[in-house]
Amino acid sequence: MMVEMMIETTKLVKHYGTKIGLKDVDLKVKKGEAVAILGPSGSGKSTLLRCLNGLETVSSGEIIFKGQPIQPTEKNWQTLRPEIGMVFQSYDLFPNQTVLENVVIGPIKVQKRQRAEAEKVALEWLDRVGLRERASSYPRELSGGQKQRVAIVRSLCMNPSLMLFDEVTASLDPENVREVLEVILELAKTDKTLLIVTHEMAFARRVSDRVIFMADGEIVEENQTAAFFDQPQTSRAKQFLRSLDFENL
Repeated sequence: MMVEMMIETTKLVKHYGTKIGLKDVDLKVKKGEAVAILGPSGSGKSTLLRCLNGLETVSSGEIIFKGQPIQPTEKNWQTLRPEIGMVFQSYDLFPNQTVLENVVIGPIKVQKRQRAEAEKVALEWLDRVGLRERASSYPRELSGGQKQRVAIVRSLCMNPSLMLFDEVTASLDPENVREVLEVILELAKTDKTLLIVTHEMAFARRVSDRVIFMADGEIVEENQTAAFFDQPQTSRAKQFLRSLDFENL
């Protein structure tokens, strides 16, 4: 049986002037797979996600989504972005709109869906993340963890095939981290394909099928999750895990 790839890259390169952000990155992510992208700060993890969503222009190489090479024009990316959802560290909710309005604006304005349908889907997702009763609240009335869950729902309501998470708990207080991670853990049980940049190692081990480890803009190692954490193959990955004292997490 042929495995369906959700997204692939071939020799992906990203330059920032003389600085190299990504160097010859070859990536393959299967449909329905949850992949954790790990590595030290500045290793290219966030740059990779932003390239996969068209937020960064690649210098060279190719991105293939659902078997089709992406022609990197802004018009093409505008068409594709609803299928490639991305959640950032910052929530970027509209402060003057309620939770429900923040969530349905994309489906209504971008996808031209009927308001009744958009609200039905939105309320179902808000219910699944424990926020249905906050549908009429404004962002200022929410905790950081609640805002981040709303940001996740906002992306999910576009019905993306691929979800990209870029350090979504980095700006949260410790007590808010767990509620956001639990939402992503539940998503990993669905048919969604997830690419997750995180510094939460215990979470990465729980949520992912596979780990990609990056350093200096390159993929240094990739393996099944248990194998990566129990028996890392490269000295760079071993050094990274030792620096986090992962054994004691």
